[in-house]
Amino acid sequence: RCVLVMALLALTACAEVQTAADQTGRRAAQSAVTEVIAINFPQVPKPLIEAFTGCVIDNAAAVEVRELAKASVIGVDQTTIDVVRSILERPATQTCLRTNAPLTI
Repeated sequence: RCVLVMALLALTACAEVQTAADQTGRRAAQSAVTEVIAINFPQVPKPLIEAFTGCVIDNAAAVEVRELAKASVIGVDQTTIDVVRSILERPATQTCLRTNAPLTI
């Protein structure tokens, strides 16, 4: 029983570390996403860039978050733009945009 309890505690700690790492990555990715939207999507009104950024970050997979966070450090490139465009095209992101940036869709 002791081993089982220890294993459960270890798994809980791992999950908490993973959640913290994911949240940190998402915060780091925000500047890159904002830059991509502001520069490469001129049809997005400036007051809605924050809503667009939030929807992209919220709908990004972990591997995409890592790519976006990396871009916030080394700079935005075509891969960054492609990742943001791909996330923007997803139905879940479109739903988020209709809720948070309704004037654009």
